[in-house]
Amino acid sequence: MEIINGYPDYMRESINEVVKTRQARLKKTFTPMTMDERKQVLDKFHPDYKAEGKRSLAIGPNKGKVTLSEVADLLEAHPIISPKDINLSQIDYDVDVLIIGGGGAGTVAALWASNNGTPVDKILIVTKLRHGDSNSMMAQGGIQAADRPQDSPVKHYLDTYGGGHFSNKPELVRRLVTEAPSIIRWHVTRGVLYDRDENGDFMELSGGGTSRDRLHAAKDYTGMEILRCLRDVSRNRKIPVLEFTSVVELLTDGDRVTGAVLYNMENEQYSIIRARATILATGGFGRLHVQNFATTNHYGATADGLVLAYHVGATLRDMDTAQYHPTGAAYPEQLVGLLITEKVRGMGAQPLNIDGKTFVFPLEPRDVEAAAFIRECYGRKKGMVTSTGMSGIWLDSPMIEILRGEGAIEKNLGAMHRMFQRFGIDMRKDPVLVFPTLHYQNGGVEIDVEALTSVEGLFAGGEVEGGVHGKNRLMGNSLLDYNVFGRAAGISASEYAKKTKPGKLSLKHLEKYEKSLKDAGIKTKRRAPILLPEYRGKEALSRSIDIDKVVYA
Repeated sequence: MEIINGYPDYMRESINEVVKTRQARLKKTFTPMTMDERKQVLDKFHPDYKAEGKRSLAIGPNKGKVTLSEVADLLEAHPIISPKDINLSQIDYDVDVLIIGGGGAGTVAALWASNNGTPVDKILIVTKLRHGDSNSMMAQGGIQAADRPQDSPVKHYLDTYGGGHFSNKPELVRRLVTEAPSIIRWHVTRGVLYDRDENGDFMELSGGGTSRDRLHAAKDYTGMEILRCLRDVSRNRKIPVLEFTSVVELLTDGDRVTGAVLYNMENEQYSIIRARATILATGGFGRLHVQNFATTNHYGATADGLVLAYHVGATLRDMDTAQYHPTGAAYPEQLVGLLITEKVRGMGAQPLNIDGKTFVFPLEPRDVEAAAFIRECYGRKKGMVTSTGMSGIWLDSPMIEILRGEGAIEKNLGAMHRMFQRFGIDMRKDPVLVFPTLHYQNGGVEIDVEALTSVEGLFAGGEVEGGVHGKNRLMGNSLLDYNVFGRAAGISASEYAKKTKPGKLSLKHLEKYEKSLKDAGIKTKRRAPILLPEYRGKEALSRSIDIDKVVYA
């Protein structure tokens, strides 16, 4: 891979066009697309609207419903364990509330289960990486909350419901927006340092698809700041956490979830946990690289929660969509797919084509903005093509300093500035090249307003759950989602555990699942959940063997 130190000469001609048009663009008024214009660009250019990228499921509670092909592959795969290989008679952990996932939603759920009276030694967080390794930690832009006189939860509701193409569950959106101000207040009491002006008031920015400025941020590392504080509270309370441990299957007693099979990623040993209530907080599917897109997601985002829930009969929803963030890095190669927060556009950076011309309102809803970028690069072929053949559009970041004063980027976008500076690119002086990147799982395991799934004893919060965002999530609603429904899941699971006796432990649901695969005529060697993505390929291993083809005497 070439050593990058600034932009190569072949890009400079296009950058010069960006500079030439800058003064004229300062006077330009941007107009959002009409609903018909949005529909046209989505239908023709957004990946979600490609019929070949999805298929109908042949088994399970979502049988017949259209699902992204990469997700369908996992839902129509064999479980990775067999009931005959697992000894369920020895219980290694016995808790009231089991939380699967150690990111934002899992941490919030643990705190609120504790707040609701569940003893900390009866709560257990199980996470396959380290506590905090998650998309929640990587989130940059901010969190929405309608807490100004000129704003209201009703306006936030309308933005969210419209942004989701009116397919969200209304009762979930209502809870999301009405609890948002209290979430911000809770964060402040826990030490979260949101940006404030000289008067001490919150600095609130605009986001794509929003009608009011309601985005609360901590520079451009908001997710890290929130989870830093909440994780500290969890650690100070000594809530138990099992790190580098995956849940490979849930356990059931009839139609009720009663525990899980754990797999230690370091010593490869399994253990059994019995739980009165179980919370899924496993995050999304970004590392499936849907339709071969690069991704902003952390290493463990492999749709485990979807698979576990589906095996026990939980209903999924909105699994025919994925969110592609409009501004993933497109140059240099080492940064491809990494997030360029929407806050960059919210502060005034403009998307431009190879000729330095504007072609879209900078703050359309994310799916519309992403589709417009793809149209410019591959429909009109007005994108900047890199030496690797990737096409991208310019995000004119120097506009931020022109509009907001010298030092605005370092003050508000320090992480972005440093990321590009490593490769000799100064985003204060030059634009950055971007292209849509796979970012978020819009749908997931369907929940009700109390975070209960369609299966007794199983709750869900955060990106793994579906219904809040519909077909498209607005910026700033993901951090809000995991706080609102992580809290709901923690409280609901705690209440359920108080009135529920421990159940029996069984893997009989896997026998039913295998039968459904056979009855549907599905012949595959795939197994799920996959736990971690594999990027090396056998050709990269110097002494690889195909263990699936080994014959034992």
